[in-house]
Amino acid sequence: MKNSKIYIAGHTGLVGSAVLETLVNNGYSNLLTISSKQLDLRKQSAVDDFIAREKPDGVIICAARVGGILANNTYPWEFIYDNLMIETNLINAAHNNGVQNLIFLGSSCIYPKLAPQPLKEDYLLTGPLEPTNEWYAIAKIAGIKLCQALNREYGRNYISLMPTNLYGPRDNFDLQTSHVLPALIRKFHEAKNNNHAPVTLWGSGNPRREFLYVSDLAEAIRFILEYPGKLPSDLINVGCGNDISIKELALLVQEIVGHKGDIFWDASKPDGTPRKLLDIGLIQSLGWKHVVNLREGIEKTYDWFKLL
Repeated sequence: MKNSKIYIAGHTGLVGSAVLETLVNNGYSNLLTISSKQLDLRKQSAVDDFIAREKPDGVIICAARVGGILANNTYPWEFIYDNLMIETNLINAAHNNGVQNLIFLGSSCIYPKLAPQPLKEDYLLTGPLEPTNEWYAIAKIAGIKLCQALNREYGRNYISLMPTNLYGPRDNFDLQTSHVLPALIRKFHEAKNNNHAPVTLWGSGNPRREFLYVSDLAEAIRFILEYPGKLPSDLINVGCGNDISIKELALLVQEIVGHKGDIFWDASKPDGTPRKLLDIGLIQSLGWKHVVNLREGIEKTYDWFKLL
């Protein structure tokens, strides 16, 4: 496996860079990468030509358009179109060129807004999605179904991993497009540097979220790559098994950053899904578990952010 030619799509992003680093550090010697400037994954013919020319043994799809509530609400077309094109082109090209092993990364937002907690893999398509990110969720659900269709019809080994909310070095800290945790880090950092000015945050602070440090997801991907034998499912959740309210998260980030000012909550802004906690019983039963706790992960992420 470690000598196999594995293509990591999206190797410069939050997830892809962590996957690349983890595999290199564990002796993988034939990893294939290409920048988005050299290959636009939304262009079918370009992707087809690349996969046909390089002939990878395996593909890991980390590439995606991602963002928080504001970005999803503001750019619904880009979120559904870009993600559909990226995953469809890569999965189709992999299949057409005889690639037997592929890992597709989805998101916990694929599950219904009001599904029972924690979220089991079986809950997919059992109810309405959260409206603020349904565009992204629908694209990711389509990717899962593409993989499942190829597994069923052609006997492929295309595995969809559903990570919870991710964070870590190389995250997106743009306040217009970022997820909640990097946005909190930037807001508190800038407020601290502005004489500890007050910080206003979206929503009530009551929703609960689960967070996984990105290197733990990278290790989960390596674990699945190296898993001996057939996996019991082609859809597997990846998380840490516990969650925290946004208000508690804000206080933790504030403490780590060292901001001493006030926090105000703008209840006129949307909260999103009330709770998103993944049931990770399946991947734990296979032998994987996360390593980095939330405080340690935020501290590492803030240390990286301060170098920007």
